[in-house]
Amino acid sequence: MAKRIPDVDGMAAVTAALAEEASRPDRALAVRYTLQCLAERAPGRSVEVRVPPFGAVQAVEGPGHTRGTPPNVIETDAATWLALATGAESWADAMARGVVRASGVRADVSPWLPLVRARRPRVE
Repeated sequence: MAKRIPDVDGMAAVTAALAEEASRPDRALAVRYTLQCLAERAPGRSVEVRVPPFGAVQAVEGPGHTRGTPPNVIETDAATWLALATGAESWADAMARGVVRASGVRADVSPWLPLVRARRPRVE
């Protein structure tokens, strides 16, 4: 199991990742932190959420899987995931735009979104 990301470090990465010129390490840590938040808020193994290349997590209570491709998979890019995780975009809007791929009857994490509240840094 991966080491838990402290909230203070995770939120700092989320804030930095929302900046115009966010670094790749900040985006990576922000994605992993928000995936961690999802797994803590919706524990389980019935849905796999993938945000390549930064991370993946199993979450949501229900029937789990142990081998092969899980039956319920959500996959999106880092920018979309962070928009969903921070409430900058709704699940419905992201699905309508086609930027989230979700398969399986349980592949919907909208009840747990947003995961964190972060503000975009002000540009002075």
